[in-house]
Amino acid sequence: MKKRNQKEQREKQEVIRYYPDKKIGLTQEQIDNRKEQGLVNYDTSVPTKSIKRIIVENTCTLFNLMNLLLAIAVLAVGSYKNVLFILIIILNTLISTIQEIHSKRIVDRLSIVSQTKVKAIRDGEQKQVEINEIVLDDVLKFQTGNQIVTDCTILEGEVEVNESFITGESNLISKKEGDLLLSGSFIVSGSCISKVEHIGEENYTYKISSGAKYIKKVNSEIMKSLNQIVKTVSIVIIPLGLILFFHQMQINDGNLKMSVVSSVAAMIGMIPEGLILLTSTVLAVSVIRLSRNKVLVQELYCIETLARVDTLCLDKTGTITEGKMEVKDIIPISVEKEKMEIMLSALAQYSSDHNSTIEAIRERFKKEVNDRVKNQVPFSSQKKWSGISFEGIGSLVMGAPEFVLKEKVGEYSQMIEKYSCDYRLLVLAISKENFEEKELPKNLEVIGFILILDKIRDEAKTTLEYFKEQGVCLKIISGDNPLTVSKIAKHAGLDHYDDYIDMTKLGQNENLEEIVQKYTIFGRVTPTQKKDLVVALKNMGHTIAMTGDGVNDVLALKEADCSIAMASGSDAARNVSELVLLDSNFEAMPKIVAEGRKTINNIERSASLFLAKTMYATILAILFVFISWPYPFMPIQLSLISVVTIGIPSFALALEPNKERIKGHFLINVISRSMPASITVVMGIILSIILSKVCEFSNRRICKFVYDFNCNDRIYVIMEIVKAI
Repeated sequence: MKKRNQKEQREKQEVIRYYPDKKIGLTQEQIDNRKEQGLVNYDTSVPTKSIKRIIVENTCTLFNLMNLLLAIAVLAVGSYKNVLFILIIILNTLISTIQEIHSKRIVDRLSIVSQTKVKAIRDGEQKQVEINEIVLDDVLKFQTGNQIVTDCTILEGEVEVNESFITGESNLISKKEGDLLLSGSFIVSGSCISKVEHIGEENYTYKISSGAKYIKKVNSEIMKSLNQIVKTVSIVIIPLGLILFFHQMQINDGNLKMSVVSSVAAMIGMIPEGLILLTSTVLAVSVIRLSRNKVLVQELYCIETLARVDTLCLDKTGTITEGKMEVKDIIPISVEKEKMEIMLSALAQYSSDHNSTIEAIRERFKKEVNDRVKNQVPFSSQKKWSGISFEGIGSLVMGAPEFVLKEKVGEYSQMIEKYSCDYRLLVLAISKENFEEKELPKNLEVIGFILILDKIRDEAKTTLEYFKEQGVCLKIISGDNPLTVSKIAKHAGLDHYDDYIDMTKLGQNENLEEIVQKYTIFGRVTPTQKKDLVVALKNMGHTIAMTGDGVNDVLALKEADCSIAMASGSDAARNVSELVLLDSNFEAMPKIVAEGRKTINNIERSASLFLAKTMYATILAILFVFISWPYPFMPIQLSLISVVTIGIPSFALALEPNKERIKGHFLINVISRSMPASITVVMGIILSIILSKVCEFSNRRICKFVYDFNCNDRIYVIMEIVKAI
């Protein structure tokens, strides 16, 4: 309704465009005018189902329709007591619907907490605004890691963007003043000030029906198995029910009432009506439980995927370490320490980057430098360096020694090896040449090295130990020097911390599957290589979970079976992930895995009960098509059996503690557990019928037996049993 009203308002009037100053932005009066005109952006993506959709999906199901038609058939022949089963169906549907709505409200509240906010310049001040508060012609500021929430034109600055959410291509695209930033893309490097060009439905992503939020195809074995069960039962139940009905008409001498009631009873037994409801309810309960541990579940079935994970890929920064860098020391090589500090202060003062490394430099080096910037190359995960050209100082470059020094890195190998064991090592170099096409300037001279310390999280050791006990293989994939990562992994308690590889030295013809199997730690990894490593692990049959917080993790997060982001990380990382750790606490990981295993194991056990009923009811229906006996059950009897022997126990099983690792295929596991019980039930029923025929039980004598069984004279009861037989 809100969207339609805004669209109608825009169509009724001619839109007057504003051209605000990039340093002042729109005034409050202009913003108020935009709101009155309905020229306000709104988030076109829907984080969760609407309440209306939840109600429709839970009530308008194939099995509910079948049950309704069967209830109408029973009512039509006047057997009112046998319509009790429909009340149980209604109750199950209500429970599932209420639980899912409750879960939706919790997820929506958590989504607001983690919702992307943007920096807007209004009345000369920088303000944090939500997506649906942005108005047409607003002036927005973007930096590395930000996702573009609405189409904008760059007013100032230069950035590299990734448009893979829109185009599927992961190549970086350079954008400068006057270029259009498309909603759905994200900033990989640089920063810019831009003006909003389109809002709401006019955004590019809305027009291609994509939305600014990346949607990954659900890979759920349970969903596939349940759909397979529903499809099979749907194909079998109607023709089998009709054949049984005509057969019962012949046996019952054309008695319509008895034939309808018997056939309905058989078909009710074949419908696993509570199975899908139970699954969605249990998953919804898991979402609520995880929310108490500050975990936002953005995709319901990812709980199952995480429970099946056998390999966890970790990004060092922000997961094992806190992600807060600290400059421990600097080592001058060709200049005095004071001059090196001035150069680092210049980089800190004029850099457009906002990553943890440059923030650590800013925190340490705060000397005022008055020099004019000629050119600037922001940091990117591909290059692993950044640089600024000054008129007076020259071109300063700071980054990973292997990427900055290239073939000259061997000259400093001893120093790099000495310090890389304990620190993250960066090199500062200078050249009189300028940057050409964003490439390193020629004739670089080493100024010195910077030692940066990355603090290990207090909970990292306990968490890694948990995964080791659970049989989950751990892989650390980082852009840092593998020696540094290895040292951190050792302190964190990771096994095989000395099995590491520098991915810059990897040959083009190397077999990645052999590499990922051999090594535990991968250093100097580019974003594309991160994705390739995850793909290689998946090709080997592993179920992969990936944690990350930066734009360099996005490609790998998209590719992983289950992706987990830190809320403190980039917008892009959060948007591609199925789970978001709202307090960015790695300690929550064991709780998530334990909850997933408990949920899936218990769904599997409960599903065995439901499927056992479906299987024995189907076998009985097939047998009674060929046996000239009346079907032995009535709908009311099967309803009571379902509630007492399946419904109540299944919900009890579904909430039991269970931390066992998921093994095998869901459908095979369920069928293998259900089959013995189903065959036993069928054999018991057939033997009971044969015994009653052989011993000539009559309804009157059975009723008398039941009555006498309640008397106090036990000898009399035993005599009656013997006499009856």
